[in-house]
Amino acid sequence: MKYIVHFCRIAVGVLFIISGFIKLNDPVGFSFKLEEYFSQGVLDLPVFMPYALAISIFVVIVEVILGVLLLIGYKKKITLWSLLGMIVFFTFLTFYSAYFNKVTDCGCFGDAIKLTPWESFTKDVVLLVLILVLMAGARHIKPLFSGKWNMGLTVLSLALCIGYANHVLNHLPVIDFRPYKIGANIQEGMSVPDDAPKAIFEYAWKFAVGGEEKVIVTNGEYPSVDGEFIGVETTEIQKGYEPPIHDFTIEQNGVDKAEQLLNEKGLVMVVAYDLAKSELQAFEKIKTQAEEARGKGYRVIGMSASSDEQSAALRERYNLDFEFYFTDETTLKTIVRSNPGVLVLDKGTILQKVHYNDLDKLRFD
Repeated sequence: MKYIVHFCRIAVGVLFIISGFIKLNDPVGFSFKLEEYFSQGVLDLPVFMPYALAISIFVVIVEVILGVLLLIGYKKKITLWSLLGMIVFFTFLTFYSAYFNKVTDCGCFGDAIKLTPWESFTKDVVLLVLILVLMAGARHIKPLFSGKWNMGLTVLSLALCIGYANHVLNHLPVIDFRPYKIGANIQEGMSVPDDAPKAIFEYAWKFAVGGEEKVIVTNGEYPSVDGEFIGVETTEIQKGYEPPIHDFTIEQNGVDKAEQLLNEKGLVMVVAYDLAKSELQAFEKIKTQAEEARGKGYRVIGMSASSDEQSAALRERYNLDFEFYFTDETTLKTIVRSNPGVLVLDKGTILQKVHYNDLDKLRFD
């Protein structure tokens, strides 16, 4: 039993630290996922949506600290009960998402590892079993160090988590797991290889034959049946290849200009997913940077999911000499975790990407 407990202790502790750190690297992204859970039609808890970022930071720091506490064996009782409470809640959440098909990606490992709802639920069930084993064999969990060292390591871990969270919130994630990371080419991210697996569908054809309903299942071909056709139900039994970047458009007056703009030798994208929530003072510095970029031959555009009226008002207020295009809000949130943020591209390849606090780091060669 002692060795089983040691294995479970290491497995649970390491997994909680890794999962928590990946989300701590991108708390804004995790807050978007929480907003999705809180929204109407899912958990229907819109009252929590304004606090999604604060909740996300608190949850991921607690997740990391619990993993540390378990590994060093400090505050054993409160650690185990906290782990149990957290995993029970997550298990319920992932089951709800999977069973009712509400949220297709739980965000357990951020953008680093994508899990389907049922995979997330299975992972949480395994963790639940491991934590129950730990509770049953709690007597075998001994502190690794003396009381002062354990307290010191806990405080140090908490301080590092808070400092790291503060850094990524005021800049950008240190590790970018998204398809829009620096060095990525957007056109290549949207392409589908010739040998990519295709989606496979199953068709259940219903016929009335001799006064009875008969169902014939095929992979697409219409069956030869001597009867009256009633209907058909289609089920996707194997997903096809989905490119890392999909549903990416840069629209103006309903026309997609993405292909044209992504072929620009020098393109500066000013991304603001929601102008009503943007840090508006940043546009004063963006105006200066945009003028410098245009002076060196770059084309500058704005990208937002806000209305034309909001874009026009912003341009007038800050005397911005570039046009805004429409792009889906979710896409813009994925591109850069800053509102606004700025990207510099060369024929679709992302060369630079900065938070509005780091606009001084932009270089236009």
